[in-house]
Amino acid sequence: MHWPRLIAVIGAANGLRPSFDPIGLAARDAGRLSQLDPVRQPSRETAAIVSAAALATSMLPEAAVAKGGEYGLAEGRIISLAHPVAMGGCFLATLYAGYTGLQWRMLRELGVELKEARAAASAAQKAVQEHAGAGASDEEALAPPPPSLVQAASDADATVAALTEKRSAIQAGNFRDRHYQLGTILLAVGIPMALEGPVNTYMRAGKLFPGPHVYAGVGVASLWAIAAALVPEMQKGKEWARTAHIGVNAVTFGLFAYYQIPTGLEIAAKVIEKTKFP
Repeated sequence: MHWPRLIAVIGAANGLRPSFDPIGLAARDAGRLSQLDPVRQPSRETAAIVSAAALATSMLPEAAVAKGGEYGLAEGRIISLAHPVAMGGCFLATLYAGYTGLQWRMLRELGVELKEARAAASAAQKAVQEHAGAGASDEEALAPPPPSLVQAASDADATVAALTEKRSAIQAGNFRDRHYQLGTILLAVGIPMALEGPVNTYMRAGKLFPGPHVYAGVGVASLWAIAAALVPEMQKGKEWARTAHIGVNAVTFGLFAYYQIPTGLEIAAKVIEKTKFP
């Protein structure tokens, strides 16, 4: 309870409490003084009414200003720095999510290339075999195939081997599952913490500060949601959804790097300056 409210309660209690005057001396003296003094002294009942009114006024809701520790730990340095720390982690997660996503896309494209390389190698081997069996006599049939066909078949086999090795190396990284996990983290942590920032600012300052950091933050959180919404179409093999997913996340990274990080560091420095532990 605040001091004004406590004082008002005490005043109201004193006003209503009867005094100890068994023979009525206080009333007699008060009557004589009231005849001599042109300004009457207020009675105890009047004082009680005034005190009760003051108490009622003090009980009215106060203005929603977040200063002076009204929100306790929420205005402290630890909780105030939760937003910049979390969003810094989300920036790093965005970088790694982009890397894992590109690796996964490369793995899918390697599958297509490997299929085409295997078809080319099979055709080259078939051409070599057909040339060996096309001779009119046994001597011609036993003659070696032209070096050009042999070289083409060898190159095709080498291409298949190289693509297979590269594909196996990327598969070992398990980039698909990592990409999904990072996307889940960005949705589950990034969006709530993006909302926590303005809420904490209002708790500490009693108002918001619209500017590049706020606008870019709204854009980043919105683009995260749009990128996630494209996943069902991507799973259906829609190339436009995959291209849009990559483009949306590229814009997200740009907003993060160009707006959020520089302005966020400035805001974090002000938070450290104007807050105290905890």
